[in-house]
Amino acid sequence: MIDKKLIPVKGLKKEPFSGSHFGMRYYFCADDTKENFLVFVYPEPWSFEKTPDEQKTQNTFPMTEDGMDAAISWLLEQYDARRDFWNSVSKNTMHLVNQTS
Repeated sequence: MIDKKLIPVKGLKKEPFSGSHFGMRYYFCADDTKENFLVFVYPEPWSFEKTPDEQKTQNTFPMTEDGMDAAISWLLEQYDARRDFWNSVSKNTMHLVNQTS
């Protein structure tokens, strides 16, 4: 899903990081203290900013390598727990986009 090497922990203090995996989008960003980072998961197709908050699930992790390991494990858990939903979203993304155009 995601390679830890792609997200340097200290880099999150400066810039958010986002990606997707089979219908599940994720967004990493530092909190206001820069001592922790937040990870959100939400369904495709919209951007983080355009997705309603009620469709987002979040968790907070310490801004450490161990925190990054825990965040990636949490992402995998989120995907596995709702695999059918994420795959359904992935298959229906263009249908949804076309309906709103």
